[in-house]
Amino acid sequence: MMALLHFSSSFCLSTTIPNLFSSLRSPTKCPHRSKSGRIPAAASSFPAPPPDSAIADFWRWLGEKGALPKPSPPVRPGLVPEGLGLVAERDILRNEVVVEVPKQLWINADVVAASEIGPVTLGLKPWVAISLFLLREKGLDAASPWRPYLDILPPETDSSIFWSEEELSEIQGTQLLNTTLGVKEYVQSEFAEVEDKVILPNNHLFPSKITAAEFLWAFGILRSRAFSGFRGDKLVLIPFADLVNHNASITSEDVCWDIKGKGLFSREQIFSLRTPVFVNAGQQIYIQYDLGKSNAELALDYGFIESNNKGREVYTMTLEISESDPFYGDKLDIVESNGLGDIAYFDIVLGRPLPPLMLPYLRLAVLGGTDAFLLESIFRNSVWGHLELPVSRSNEETICCVVLDACASALSLYQTTIEEDEKLLEKGELDARSKIAVGVRSGEKRVLHQIQEIFRSREVELETLEYYQERRLKDLGLIGQQGEIIFWESN
Repeated sequence: MMALLHFSSSFCLSTTIPNLFSSLRSPTKCPHRSKSGRIPAAASSFPAPPPDSAIADFWRWLGEKGALPKPSPPVRPGLVPEGLGLVAERDILRNEVVVEVPKQLWINADVVAASEIGPVTLGLKPWVAISLFLLREKGLDAASPWRPYLDILPPETDSSIFWSEEELSEIQGTQLLNTTLGVKEYVQSEFAEVEDKVILPNNHLFPSKITAAEFLWAFGILRSRAFSGFRGDKLVLIPFADLVNHNASITSEDVCWDIKGKGLFSREQIFSLRTPVFVNAGQQIYIQYDLGKSNAELALDYGFIESNNKGREVYTMTLEISESDPFYGDKLDIVESNGLGDIAYFDIVLGRPLPPLMLPYLRLAVLGGTDAFLLESIFRNSVWGHLELPVSRSNEETICCVVLDACASALSLYQTTIEEDEKLLEKGELDARSKIAVGVRSGEKRVLHQIQEIFRSREVELETLEYYQERRLKDLGLIGQQGEIIFWESN
């Protein structure tokens, strides 16, 4: 039975963002591509920074709220290439605390519950409730106690959820496009529901009309600014600390923040941020957002990629055991006993071997015919071990054909070649979003070519591989090490 195999983005939020929603797979039609096939120029490479007056107001607000140590804070907000960041006021040692934010300045579900909209947000997903809170406070304008913080938030980031239709056309064929459209569709559906059940029936609580675009903005803010560890019910924004930017040169996986008491006998909690490296006065404080994210995930979450990091170039292969498979029940039992399901996602990274569970899953997914005896209950405890090695020539040939066909199909969806992408990058004329588009699509294609090379090489080796029956006969002593048949004669 042929396996269902396709390529799709396995979407999950992690690390410096909360787990806002469950996995999404939403392949939809691609936006219209510009007729010229060229990448359009954007007005700027980074989101417009807030005015100096807004930064000054925010700084005063932090001082009034007790977020600035005396006599002089080690860092302060400053304009940087990324927009706004934390700049060292003096030399700062590695692991030295640079920001401490008291809990009274955190924005989480408790803050929402204690606000005027608290009673009408009960039961909502935390990110939905906090999004409504942010938008309500923005609508209050000067009357909001959170205005100094809201005024420094960017109107959008370079995350692909904020791209125009023309910009999205430049990632046609990519998993990033499918995931981006799926996310936007999800946020739109959540907005439609909360608008119908919460916003419209309680419009007296919201000083201005909340639109779908504003709701997407709030989602993007939460997605890009919340720290790891604050997911689901723990979702929280930490003003001031959330100004820290990412740098690829920071490769430490150590968490550089923690929650602690304000004093020895105080119950008040503070969020404490440390610098993972020594920083000179005048330099920006950086952290590592997440070493495990792919470039597509970085583009979706934050609006940047690491162009020269092969470890960020990832393609997700989705394998599925079809319910129409006559051996579906047996196969499902086998994969579930090995920690998998009837749908499995395998992240393939450029320059690295295939995930160890991928080949066994593939062999099982296409298993049938004369190989189906391995599905019998007598083999249930040992079958996965057999699947870790080639089962039969026909089974191994089938998985090669399935994967190569899927790669060819995926590559046919891209509008450019890797060589064309490289030329665009060499010219150096691309804006930030265009660089992301070219970087992501070229990275995906490189991984697809790598997968093709692996399985083409395997096709060539089919005649020389050792299969189950041969291994079994050797175990029984009926075949020699050179493959010769051993005859036993009685005396």
